[in-house]
Amino acid sequence: MGVEIHEHKSLKRPLFRYNLALNVYICIKKVELKVLYFGVSRDQTNKDEEDLDVRENLTAGELKKKLMEMYPKLEDIQSFALAVNETYADDSLMLQGGDTIAIIPPVSGG
Repeated sequence: MGVEIHEHKSLKRPLFRYNLALNVYICIKKVELKVLYFGVSRDQTNKDEEDLDVRENLTAGELKKKLMEMYPKLEDIQSFALAVNETYADDSLMLQGGDTIAIIPPVSGG
């Protein structure tokens, strides 16, 4: 902290000005997820699987958006589901480090 002293003629005492330097550190904890790609999602990403480092407290819906940013061709799939640790997941599900995420595109058949 630096202090400057200025004398002002109209005042009988010196004026003090404090220069404060604040260092703010923001820590964002990262967690690792294993992402598995199935069906057309495998074709769109050219990957079978990958490990992703993402911020802590990411939701399944946020992961979907992140994946579409990373792989714009995924937007060609009208909708895809996520399974987290072999259970279908709602977009609001909070992901945890070590989770295995499966990208499951829509299927059709008869």
